[in-house]
Amino acid sequence: MVRAAEEDQNVNPGSGDESTTTNNDDKNSDMEMMKEKFAKLLLGEDMSGGGKGVSSALALSNAITNLAASVFGEQSRLEPMPPERQTRWRKEMDWLLSVTDHIVEFVATKQNTNGVNMEVMVTRQRSDLHMNIPALRKLDAMLIECLDNFKGDHEFTYASKNDNEAKSMKKREEDKWWLPTPKVPPDGLSDATRKWLQFQKDSVHQVLKAALAINAQILMEMEVPDSYTETLPKNGRASLGDFIYKSITVDHFDPDHFLSSMDLTTDHKIVDLKNRIEASVVIWKRKMSAKDGRSGWGSGVSLGKREQFEDRAETILLILKQRYPGIPQSTLEISKIENNRNVGHAILESYSRILESLAHKVLSRIEDVQHADALTQNPSSQSLKLNSLKDSLKIDASDFATWTKLWWKLWALHDRQHVSCGGGAEVSKGGTTSQYQELE
Repeated sequence: MVRAAEEDQNVNPGSGDESTTTNNDDKNSDMEMMKEKFAKLLLGEDMSGGGKGVSSALALSNAITNLAASVFGEQSRLEPMPPERQTRWRKEMDWLLSVTDHIVEFVATKQNTNGVNMEVMVTRQRSDLHMNIPALRKLDAMLIECLDNFKGDHEFTYASKNDNEAKSMKKREEDKWWLPTPKVPPDGLSDATRKWLQFQKDSVHQVLKAALAINAQILMEMEVPDSYTETLPKNGRASLGDFIYKSITVDHFDPDHFLSSMDLTTDHKIVDLKNRIEASVVIWKRKMSAKDGRSGWGSGVSLGKREQFEDRAETILLILKQRYPGIPQSTLEISKIENNRNVGHAILESYSRILESLAHKVLSRIEDVQHADALTQNPSSQSLKLNSLKDSLKIDASDFATWTKLWWKLWALHDRQHVSCGGGAEVSKGGTTSQYQELE
């Protein structure tokens, strides 16, 4: 055996050296890339070094957002991410998230020194980061594993650009003409594949809700910038307009009925409504905190009534966020992110936002396939909606308990099956129905 090893070494005398050289080159390349990234962060994206850069918080937020755009921007199909993109995502996110290991807070702890109990102050990772960074990493892994589950044959494919049959097919989202068109067998998907696909959708929907909850919580904790409040009108009614004002202040308020009466046919109209309501909520909160006797709703409105109307407005905002997770950010959200100086908040907000965006994208692509399948059964069927009001998760952004309960449910499901979104993947690959039912 020794002689054989010697002969092999003689045949390939430089193989070990070549491998070592390659590894060193990779490490040097990673080191140079990391230096470049952190140089941009320290300079606040001002490469002239003139001190005109953005804050550290905004630089980190932009870095995470831009990385996600470059990695997930081309993910327009239900298929695994290429290994090189996965590797890049993991590596560069680890670099950016490493900052959170050094964001600490002082806590009191008891120590016994020579038989004497003493209370001393020690440092630990800030509590919001300690809770949410592992949660977001887990949701991240769950989404990528979900995409990995679409490896191989699942009874549907995507039409080529020159496919005339696909061009004549009715798309679920006609305005997004650049997205590939899914094709299913003439008789539609099998029952097993439909069940498996629905399981993927339900699982991704849970991830979306969790990411929404974290993002809403972080945005709520961010301070409203003075530059935003200075642009607001003097009262909430001026911001809302008469029709919306009257609709919210009726005696018997129904958010479903209110939203059905609004024109929400385009993203621009949805964002405009969100901007109006958010501005009004900020105005009313400032008036109440200042104990200003003048009411933004008009004279004769009690403090209790004003709080009730504010709660109604916040309910509408929450439903809009749940129903339309893919819409652009509102003016208030952009203002908070740009003026935020809390680095921990910046990382949590941007990370949860890009996971929310990816989950929404995967969910939409699953619904594209379901829509194509529905057309084989009923060619006149209309497009599927992402979320109905009845199906929306009633998450109060200020209620961390609700989010925690949801998160641990997801965590247990993932660890139990060792797959995140694909615990039922075996159904379409020879698995039994009972395996799927166990997860439901």
